[in-house]
Amino acid sequence: MLAVRNLAVRFGGVTALEGVSFDVRPGSITSVIGPNGAGKTTAFNAITGYLRPTGGRVTYDGVTLTGLRPSAIAQRGIVRTFQRTSVFPAVSVSDNVLTGLHLRGTAGFLDVLTGRRRLVAEERALAADAAAILDFVGLGHRRQAIASALPYGEQRLVELAVALAARPRVLLLDEPGAGMTGAEKTVVSGLIRKVREGGMTVLLVEHDMQMVMGISDTVIALTGGRVIAEGPPAAIQAHPDVIRAYLGASGGPA
Repeated sequence: MLAVRNLAVRFGGVTALEGVSFDVRPGSITSVIGPNGAGKTTAFNAITGYLRPTGGRVTYDGVTLTGLRPSAIAQRGIVRTFQRTSVFPAVSVSDNVLTGLHLRGTAGFLDVLTGRRRLVAEERALAADAAAILDFVGLGHRRQAIASALPYGEQRLVELAVALAARPRVLLLDEPGAGMTGAEKTVVSGLIRKVREGGMTVLLVEHDMQMVMGISDTVIALTGGRVIAEGPPAAIQAHPDVIRAYLGASGGPA
């Protein structure tokens, strides 16, 4: 289980997070919601090592992650995406996914220099894995396309494929539906469900309430750097503090 306990982040005199605590249950889809400035991405950055918290700690299966570098956290199976696309624009879609497979490579420097059979076999296996991941996200027909030539929605799918290539145990998605059309969000929602059905745990930040309420097991609402509500989607939709702070005084999301 991914556990966040009393997480605090301060920038000078500004408090971004204060005493944030929550659990992400194994095999669940957990969403973090809140208005702009609520601390959602700050929490993601602190969990994944891109930001050192002022206080509190993050653990996964009882092992402390706080203070580790992002690469060390990724090696422990905690992998994230970002709000903006982070694909390598000048190379092919397939090569993008191969970069995400680097943690699974075992060939050493001498293998590269001498072109040993183990290196050749490993490269073939990784290429097959990349192809299977691209088929999974619906981009099998785009393998050889240059990433920058893809429409925005497909570039976000490439980013998801790169994250999946690392075989995460917990996948953190920072606004996976941002900038997408309604049809593209439907595709992404279906992929997130399929990822969870495969045994992976998903933690996401998302502004689209229809998407959040449709796929989440648990929703955590933040405002002002604090957790104001946590529970199943129906309970969050009806929670008076959430309605006032995020959804608007007139009621919940459509």
